[in-house]
Formats: sequence, structure tokens, C-alpha cells
Amino acid sequence: MPKRVVILGSTGSIGTSALNVIEALGDDFEVLALAANKNSDLLETQIQKFKPLYAGIVSEEGYSSLSDTAKRSTSVSRGSECLEHFASLPEADIVLVAVVGFAGLNAVMAAAKAGKRVAVANKEPLAAAGSIVTKTAKQYGAELLPVDSEHSALAQCLRSGNQKEVSKLVLTASGGPFHEYTLQQIEAVKYEQALQHPRWNMGRKITVDSATMMNKALEVLEARWLFDIPADRIDVLVHPEALVHSMVEFVDGSVIAQISEPDMKLPIQYALTYPERVSGACKSVNLADYQTLTFKSPDCELFPAMRLCYDVSAEGGLKPAVFNAANEAAVSLFLNRRISFIEIMEFVEKAINNCPSSGEVTAENIIAADSETRRYVYSLKK
Repeated sequence: MPKRVVILGSTGSIGTSALNVIEALGDDFEVLALAANKNSDLLETQIQKFKPLYAGIVSEEGYSSLSDTAKRSTSVSRGSECLEHFASLPEADIVLVAVVGFAGLNAVMAAAKAGKRVAVANKEPLAAAGSIVTKTAKQYGAELLPVDSEHSALAQCLRSGNQKEVSKLVLTASGGPFHEYTLQQIEAVKYEQALQHPRWNMGRKITVDSATMMNKALEVLEARWLFDIPADRIDVLVHPEALVHSMVEFVDGSVIAQISEPDMKLPIQYALTYPERVSGACKSVNLADYQTLTFKSPDCELFPAMRLCYDVSAEGGLKPAVFNAANEAAVSLFLNRRISFIEIMEFVEKAINNCPSSGEVTAENIIAADSETRRYVYSLKK
């Protein structure tokens, strides 16, 4: 029987890559359900091609734009409720969650409670609520497999030893467009510059997160929970060539690195076929094409997110949720041209210092802290 896959966020870059992977893998996988935010045109094309039993779209306008043909060919749902519903479908084997931001938390939790293999492509749920996500997965026998290239790389490297043999994890970062800037240049960054990644074409939010290195800060928090390694044993190295996707240093001094072309189809495929490796949609890397590989430590003065992530991890509690929510709100303000690039992290740090973060770490308290933090950040720009 083919494995049945649910893709939440099917019209985004991860979702479309996942469908390419499934197509390349042939009859071993089939698409059970697709869900999108508002891109009804692409969702309709995907419905026609992959013929899922279920499809959903969050946007009311997007639902209205779907043709009657699409609605007759599959069971189409609307509203955000479809994400949790699809994540817990009894017939689903694998749930790929590629919903942008904290909004994916409920879907991840629903899939975990249903005991699914959860391929997590959005870092925010684990960064903000890693303790309860991992606890829930363990309680219900769910598998959490990373789709972020860096965390997939760590998972692959960790198969070279056991937990007691690990000295530290090393996440690599492209560094974004500004890793060679001075502080004065950072302070003068314009809107258009922050939305131009030197290597990849990504969504606006993640592109800005790459420019502030917040994406890597969130990945530190995510790795802490995925691999049960304290954050103070997780390092970050800027590696502009983006060929080494991450490394694990073992207690004997050995360092195991995962190297591949910078193509998200590989970590997606690995999450689908784990623990097996199969040929599919990915090509091998030709190391002879690369003259040099460079690594350097990130500058925490230029990129305060790299300092703050270790602070909030050490403090624990609801602080990681505040950290993530403050960033999502500040990036939203930036994308609406209401604050400058440099103010993004200034607002995040203000929220960390001023928003309540005490209380038991429960789903309800994390959601409440998230909402309160967003209100605080938006109030800074009234």
C-alpha cells in the first residue's frame, strides 16, 4: 500500500517541492489531502493533477474562487479548521506541516495527538512550544521528523553515534544578505534590500528572518527540543556556500557533516522515506565544483537574535513563545513599512524585557503569551 500524505501549505515553496518529490517517488506515495492559505489557482491545479480525497483553503475569498469542477472532484473545506482536521485524518500516514509561522502549532499538535509521522517544515511551533510538542508526540507515539535542511542534516549526522557520544550540534547559516555589513550599514538597510536573499527565492517573512538571522535563532530553539540537547551545546556557523547543511561534533573530536546541493527536496524526501534512502528528485553534489568552503561565527552585535535565542532558552518557560511572537509581529510591521529594518530586533528585545512570561508551559498559556506579545509589539508603533 502506498503511504498517504497530507500536505498543509501545499501552495508554498515547501509544499510545491513536496509534491515534486512525491511525483518522483512514484507509486510508493499518494496525496491524501492538500491545504492552502489563499492561492486558489495553484491549489486547483494541484487538485487536478494529484486528485486528493480532501482539499482545503483557509481564505473565504480563495474558497469562492475555486471552480465548481474542483469542488466536485474532491471534498473541499474552508477555514483554518481544515488544517487540524486534515492533520488528524485516520487514513493519513504522514502529515507535512508547512504552514508559515506560529499558526502551524495547532496542526502540529493535532497530528501528534493522532500519532502520525509529522514532517515539520515550519520552525516556529517547536521554537515557541517545543516542550509541549515533544511531550505530546512521545505520549501519543508520533514521530517528529524535521524538514528544515539544517535539522534534517543534524538528524542524518546523529545516526553516526548515540546521544551520550554527542559533544555539540553545529547549525550552519547562509548569513543572509548582510553578514559582511558593518553596524552602520545594517542601520541603513532599506526595505527592498531586506527582501533580496542572495541565494534563494523564499516567502517574505522567512526572507526577512534570514536577513536578521532570526531564522537561525529559531532553529537553535527548535534543535534544542528536536534532539534533546541544551542550547548552550548548539553552535552556529555562517557558511555562505550553503553546501554543508549542519554538523555534529562527537566527544572523541570527530565531526560528521551532511553535504548536499542546497535543494529542499532532499530533506523533504528524507522525512517521507525515513529511515530508508531512495533515489528520487535530488541530484548529487559535485565537490570539484567548489574551490573553497568558508565558515565564521556570527556577529551578535550585528545580529542580536543570535544572542537573544540563548538567553530565552536559558530562561525557558514562556519566554521562547514571547521571542517568536514578538518577531512575527515586528516583521509584520516591517513588511507593512511601519518600522525600519533595525527596529525589528529592537522591538523583539523590548518585548522580551517587558512581556509577562511566567506561568506553567501549557498550550493555553503559550497561545495567551503569543497574543499578549503581539498586542504589545503593535502598541509600540501606535
